[in-house]
Amino acid sequence: MTFTKMTVSALALAAVSATAAAARDEIRIVGSSTVFPYTQAVAEQFSNQTGAASPIVESTGTGGGFQVFCGGVGEAHPDLTGASRAIKKSEFDLCVSNGVTDISEALIGYDGLSLVISRGNEFEWDLTLAEVYMALAAQVPVDGEWADNPYKMWNEINPDLPATAILVYGPPPTSGTRDAFVELALHEGCKELPFVSEGGFDGAWVTENCSRMRVDGPFVEAGENDNLIVQRLQSDANAMGIFGYSFLFENLDTLKDVKINGVESNLDTIASFDYPIARPLYFYVKNAHRGVIPNLQEFVEEYMSDDALDAGGYLSERGLVTLSDENRASLQDAVINAVSMAAPE
Repeated sequence: MTFTKMTVSALALAAVSATAAAARDEIRIVGSSTVFPYTQAVAEQFSNQTGAASPIVESTGTGGGFQVFCGGVGEAHPDLTGASRAIKKSEFDLCVSNGVTDISEALIGYDGLSLVISRGNEFEWDLTLAEVYMALAAQVPVDGEWADNPYKMWNEINPDLPATAILVYGPPPTSGTRDAFVELALHEGCKELPFVSEGGFDGAWVTENCSRMRVDGPFVEAGENDNLIVQRLQSDANAMGIFGYSFLFENLDTLKDVKINGVESNLDTIASFDYPIARPLYFYVKNAHRGVIPNLQEFVEEYMSDDALDAGGYLSERGLVTLSDENRASLQDAVINAVSMAAPE
């Protein structure tokens, strides 16, 4: 990706918004439920160290976060947004159309999208991506035809699986976690089906036909609060949940992961991308708000600090899979110095 230094027009935009923006003392942050616990940890660390007002962090989902973040410049609009995927061209264009023309992108690390079940469930779960697809997709092969998903029990997918009802709690369409799950689990699982792999169907066909989660009961949209999914799994030993690895990491006493293609989700397998549902995590900062919203630059510097981001930092203690030293140094330089991202293609 190419970058350009903060422009004169962006600085002018900041000056224009200064009077209105200065009325707000707290930094405001929206976005991904997966990035939320990391940003919240930085907010707490920043407030404890500086005595400044603690940033307000809202879990809106990645898509919802971009909609709000890209709404404009000034005190009425957020300063940062977290994202469990990169910003889309349509979202970047929305930003530009509303005067948000200077944004720094921070790839803070990596995360696994874990499929999780209660430790009270004694079965040793290990699913292929094809089995995940057959359980959760809206349409699947049935007797040689592409049809609505009829399967209600795990043993209907594979007789070696338990004779229990399929019940999986997961993110809504506004979530970057949902986007990542569709791309990394549904699409790849669909490609593994003989109906698709032997039928000559290409990637465009897969995207068009294999992107919808089922809506007939076995998959339940559980909102943007992943802690609610954790609570449901703790109360129902047969239910599964889909969320970022950090929430599994924080609840390993009561929850366990479902292996995917024989690989468990942990810090090492996510870092190596051996775990098949691994993805990058981001935050985006509005450069026109730096020097206008009190303490925003200092908060960004704390987020970019070695204390937060290196392999022994406090974010890794919460489950973030960290960048290499070289990549982290490059990231820190670009984000601290308000290097503006180029428009995505």
